[in-house]
Amino acid sequence: MNRTMKAVVIYAAGGPEVLKIEERPVPIAGAGQVLIRVEAFGLNRSELFTRQGHSPNVLFPRVLGIEATGTVADAPGGEFAVGEKVATVMGGLGRAFDGSYAEYTLVPVGNVRAFVSDMPWMQLGALPEMLQTAWGALFRSLRIRPGERLLIRGGSTSVGLAAAAIAKTHGVEVAGTSRRIAGERLIRKNGADRFFLDDGTIAERVRRDWDGGADKVLELIGTTTLADSIAAIREPGTVCMAGMVGNQWSFQNFAPMDVIPTAVSLTTYSGGVEDFTAMPLQDLIDRVAAGSLPVAIGRVFQLDDIVQAHRVMENNEAGGKIVVLTR
Repeated sequence: MNRTMKAVVIYAAGGPEVLKIEERPVPIAGAGQVLIRVEAFGLNRSELFTRQGHSPNVLFPRVLGIEATGTVADAPGGEFAVGEKVATVMGGLGRAFDGSYAEYTLVPVGNVRAFVSDMPWMQLGALPEMLQTAWGALFRSLRIRPGERLLIRGGSTSVGLAAAAIAKTHGVEVAGTSRRIAGERLIRKNGADRFFLDDGTIAERVRRDWDGGADKVLELIGTTTLADSIAAIREPGTVCMAGMVGNQWSFQNFAPMDVIPTAVSLTTYSGGVEDFTAMPLQDLIDRVAAGSLPVAIGRVFQLDDIVQAHRVMENNEAGGKIVVLTR
């Protein structure tokens, strides 16, 4: 007898209402694949951009979702045990093939990592992409070191809060920004030593109040504040653009010689399966469980409420990571 599952399918770009809940056959795992019973997944802005039509390489219809946590339903190759808790991120999930906005998802075995935890799924579902982005941007792209000054532009985002907590445990002095004064409490709670209220032009204040500026900047707003973030750094600093909360993909006008100071570096971080494999997933999960790595969960929704969840994400109303439970 064929099994069916509930899945969220997008057929055409548009507003949150284009996400349609359907009954679909449960995928069948073959060699080199793992069928995951999805318990929870986090929402990500890349999924919002795809839904809006800004991902021309993603073909519709598609089940979105670039991350998932759940249990192994089938692994024909024996790489994982049925019932084992696993997480998956990126590697084409929700883009090249159907993703996590469903009760089951089928992924390549190399995209899956097992973990052990008694935390509830609403917490576990918030972690994979958030931790992967924060960890990878800090250690692969920015190469943070103890004693450095790190400015997190977009400090009240879920990735920003995770990055602050991780960086602080590695001996880094952290400052975070938010457009709202109410964001200061949350940012400081997650490890930041300083707070800058962000009106779009904070570089002069950062350089003045932080004795010449930051050593490293994690840019999570995007191109709308990138030039100002570059101006907030001191030589020989590095700025890493790893987010697009500002919803602008490119510069209107960009003159590198005018924007990038001498001996200051600009890099990016987009993440991938290799970064997910390299990060210490179990250690980070254990630290979250122990309370030494705070994780800010903003809102939790059920799969049936995916349209409302996307509205909250689009309006930046969550105050932390948005998690969707499938049951």
